[in-house]
Amino acid sequence: MSATIRTTAAAVRHRYYHQHKLFPAATALLSSWFSSFNNDGVRRCSLSTTTGTTSSSSTASPTATTATATTTSDTTSKILEPTSSNKDMNLFTAVNNAIELAMKADDTAIIFGEDVAFGGVFRCTSNLRTQFGSDRVMNTPLSENGIAGFAVGYASMGGTAIGEIQFADYIFPAFDQIVNEMAKFRYRSGNQWNCGNLVLRAPCGAVGHGGHYHSQSPEAYLAHTPGLTVVMPRSPKTAKGLLLRSIRSHDPVIFLEPKALYRTYVESVPTDDYELPLGKADIMRTGTDVTIVGWGSHLRVLEEACDMAQSQFGISCELIDLQTILPWDKDTIVTSVQKTGKLIVSHEAPLTCGFGAEIAATLQQECFLNLEAPIQRICGLDTPFPLVFEKYYLPNALKNLDAIQYVMEYSQ
Repeated sequence: MSATIRTTAAAVRHRYYHQHKLFPAATALLSSWFSSFNNDGVRRCSLSTTTGTTSSSSTASPTATTATATTTSDTTSKILEPTSSNKDMNLFTAVNNAIELAMKADDTAIIFGEDVAFGGVFRCTSNLRTQFGSDRVMNTPLSENGIAGFAVGYASMGGTAIGEIQFADYIFPAFDQIVNEMAKFRYRSGNQWNCGNLVLRAPCGAVGHGGHYHSQSPEAYLAHTPGLTVVMPRSPKTAKGLLLRSIRSHDPVIFLEPKALYRTYVESVPTDDYELPLGKADIMRTGTDVTIVGWGSHLRVLEEACDMAQSQFGISCELIDLQTILPWDKDTIVTSVQKTGKLIVSHEAPLTCGFGAEIAATLQQECFLNLEAPIQRICGLDTPFPLVFEKYYLPNALKNLDAIQYVMEYSQ
């Protein structure tokens, strides 16, 4: 193992230093990291970086012109529009297609993570190593902090880093690099340097049998970190466009992929290169009676609740997909609530301190005189994610329908 990955690191160093004049610091870091493992893949020592020491895991916008601690919406940037024919894709094939296009367009782009060389556990990187070679598609040891730290180093040297955290539940060991390095890199230098063109992808959310270590949705933890962009798509089409924009963003992006959709949701997706704007919500359906906000795979549940409200009670719901958790599109939601006078926010993550709390607090402040009923948060329970009781934990369509009926009756 160690001989193979040390050879890979040397190839990376040769290719990007000699062909693209990138500094070799990032690949030298990767080489030293890999060399800290013996032939059986067992860690011999900790990984030292310029910012301190990381520990191994025990588990299998446009460019800112001023120094700022927060990311900004890039909806004013040039967005590529699809022009070619479409093809049916599910979520994992759309992600794979986006990465392939990004790597074709940018020969400094590399992808790395646990098991990505053979396609990853969800097959999102299938065939990429065959197409782009072992110096651009590489496995890493089981060290999420190391993956994030290498991504920061490589991106700061001018390369495009696409890292994969195998499950979002295991992103927590990487928080030191994500929160203290990645998110603050531009700000602490007074905008002299940055680590944009960096994406960390991570499968998240309920899947029906994942239990408490393979089902979590950590977007609220990440959204508490100024300097990051946090994205969660709802479908193959939005995943491809948002991922391509994220890879090319000049701010670091955490791209959360709802793994329940990898194979279950198929739609027609443009086959060419296109981008969707970050920081911009999408109104999935217009309505007049109540505003409902969600993101990720949970939008399918909310669509069902909206259909039931319309068919059973004649209630017209306006459904909004936030798409980007940070920075989030406040204006679109404010405009909707000013029209409907009622707001429901729903997400899989636990209720307390979930990102729905931030939306509710902001809308209470911005739309106080427009509100006709208390803002409702229909969320996961404040417990560890259960296995056999998952269906009771999740905020299903009936729970959201109850909230719709409640705000309508309250406003009468």
